[in-house]
Amino acid sequence: MTVTLAEEIMLLSLDDASGAAQEKQSASWAVAGGILLDLVLAGRVAVEGGRLRVTDLTPTGVPLLDERLRRIAEWAGRKSRAPKVTEWLTKDHPKAVRATVDSLCGRGLVRAEQHKVLGLFPVTRYPEADGSVERELRDRLRAVALGGALPDTRTAGLLALVHGAKLHRVAFPEVPRKEIAPRLEQISAGQWASEDVRRAIRDMQAAMTVILAATVVTIAG
Repeated sequence: MTVTLAEEIMLLSLDDASGAAQEKQSASWAVAGGILLDLVLAGRVAVEGGRLRVTDLTPTGVPLLDERLRRIAEWAGRKSRAPKVTEWLTKDHPKAVRATVDSLCGRGLVRAEQHKVLGLFPVTRYPEADGSVERELRDRLRAVALGGALPDTRTAGLLALVHGAKLHRVAFPEVPRKEIAPRLEQISAGQWASEDVRRAIRDMQAAMTVILAATVVTIAG
């Protein structure tokens, strides 16, 4: 089963038993960034100088990606110049999370359950339905981040997004952040992909840093 980067990030962030989202705000930016990175890897979108542009409208055959590609093309087409990555992530991250969770439900990896908080407020949570994909994912991430295995392009990209969004705790709950962060920084800076892809990753990490910093300031204020 081929799982997108956004779906992998979502699986990492959802508590297996309760289905509650962990690190919800940061994970939502990373989910939107994961979709964008998959489109970059598929040659459909380019990210240069912190801005994005559609390079190929040919469908990838993955509904989650193709719907975002269509939306990006329509949105960017109304701009006078290539829009900033931060603009797209800010605009799309809530919708990207919803679409990603729906995709996971459709694949049978999580299931939707209705609950009421304090007996009054309805919430939907997504506990694990099939844990095989997440187990393989976590084994693969540990092999690279903790075992020293060489990453493929997608795994390294995923770890770079995890690092950029500061999702160390949800990806490696058994390892203190101060211990895992240097390794993820090393992987992010490594020669594991083409320069275009590495540049796109750096731009998306920078965008998430700006967004997360602004979010913290807003909450603190």
